[in-house]
Amino acid sequence: MNTTSSQPTLLGDILSKYKPDDSAKYFSREFQDYGYRLAVDLNDMAHKSLYIRMAKTTPRMILEQARAFAVDADHAKSKGRLFMWKVSELKKTSLVPKVE
Repeated sequence: MNTTSSQPTLLGDILSKYKPDDSAKYFSREFQDYGYRLAVDLNDMAHKSLYIRMAKTTPRMILEQARAFAVDADHAKSKGRLFMWKVSELKKTSLVPKVE
């Protein structure tokens, strides 16, 4: 049996193995992160500020239904455009009051 003790692993060595996700480092609110993730899901980073604003002002239920509809559309030319159309359709038929 070997009586020599092994050296403990340094904390810096353990932490160097993990790369933190830097995509949310500039967001301080949950709606900002949600809007950013929405832009990523729709592959429309050019309009991420629009999605962040919508995440703040539009009910989450409407955004989730429209996101699911747009992401599931495999042959859509523009998922962002399809998402915006679905949001407008859901707002027309929704009884949810507008959040200001």
